[in-house]
Amino acid sequence: MESSSASNEEVTAVPASWNFEPNETLLGLMALSVRGVLARIKAEMVAGGGGGRPVIPMGHGDPSAFPCFRTAPEAVDAVAGALQSGEYNSYSTCVGLEPARRSVARYLSRDLPYELSPDDVYLTNGGAQAIEIVCSALARPGANILLPRPGYKLYEARAVFSGMEARYFDLVPGEGWEVDTDSVRALADKNTVAVVIINPGNPCGNVYSYEHLAKVAETARKLGVFVVADEAYAHLTFGERRFVPMGVFGAVAPVITLGSISKRWLVPGWRLGWIATSDPSGVFQRTKVASSIKTYHYICSDPTTFVQGAVPNLLENTSEEFFRRNIRTLKESADMCWEKLKGVNGIACPSRPMGSMFVMVKLDLSCLQGIEDDMDFCCRLAKEESVVVLPGRVVGCEDWLRITFAIDPSSLEDGLDRLRSFCSRHSKPAAQGSAASVV
Repeated sequence: MESSSASNEEVTAVPASWNFEPNETLLGLMALSVRGVLARIKAEMVAGGGGGRPVIPMGHGDPSAFPCFRTAPEAVDAVAGALQSGEYNSYSTCVGLEPARRSVARYLSRDLPYELSPDDVYLTNGGAQAIEIVCSALARPGANILLPRPGYKLYEARAVFSGMEARYFDLVPGEGWEVDTDSVRALADKNTVAVVIINPGNPCGNVYSYEHLAKVAETARKLGVFVVADEAYAHLTFGERRFVPMGVFGAVAPVITLGSISKRWLVPGWRLGWIATSDPSGVFQRTKVASSIKTYHYICSDPTTFVQGAVPNLLENTSEEFFRRNIRTLKESADMCWEKLKGVNGIACPSRPMGSMFVMVKLDLSCLQGIEDDMDFCCRLAKEESVVVLPGRVVGCEDWLRITFAIDPSSLEDGLDRLRSFCSRHSKPAAQGSAASVV
């Protein structure tokens, strides 16, 4: 009996230490996550009560929960038909099903001066995985990538996790958030692999002109770097400028385009994106960028196969009226946002949004009492008014806010009125009636 007891004690003994140490790089990426920061704000809102009113979600980028932003019936039919066919229950090929890639190539080629082939297209689990794959494929020891500020911080997270250095160039608020190409040239060196642009803009709501994109392409050509064009919000434009894909300039500088069905079709949960290479000169083949992207697909997960099976019908058969209706709704919401933000104490909006689903506004904390920074502003706004907006630090600009206007119009109006009330309540007496100035 005694030997049995001793044996049990040996089995259940707890080691003095375990052979694990946390990856501090990974843990540090939480601060770069939109979801992580919004979760923190919402948690503080719940703890603070929020006044018991309905929550107005003006910080996320997913309008699909609202009836006015439901996807097209053709898209639903395409997925249902693919699933019911029984033909898409197997594993996909690593870069995506050929009919889906061919359909994406045709869809993108409509706006290009040359034809893409299925071999130029790689399907991904949404735009986020496209960013992961591109950053991983471009990474090498000592490499750096140039990112826009403000911008989408997932690029920095994936670049850092892949061992690359992230360097930031400025977007100029007073010039429609155009790329400061002087800043790009000053940052680039022999280890720079690519420059990222986001058009239409997240988080700024800007849309770049043909002339400005040509200038970016020429800058990249002179520096000998690739262009990564994030076009997740392609064609979601409602101002004076129409969307121009960066791939138009693929002969000037090779372009890696990232896109998805998430935003235009209002189905972010379907997780179907793509990487497309616009490179008529064959640079990506010679430098093995294309091979690197393809190889990475062998060690990552594939998009859901029946969604891939739906892509040809979804891209080719969705009615134009569906797209026009969404643009009208976005324009009305963007106009409301622009008008209601005027004259709000401590806030200034530098430019009218012309695309995507967002607008950036600048805080003037000197006009507000007891507000420390943009994070504090957002936490207090959530607690007191049940309105959630995103602090600008999450997109690279402290003491700014990113506001999403792609929600139900009545909720948007209510949320903007609550924002105005919050700023008025926290305004210093001398600041009543004044708004922030934008430099």
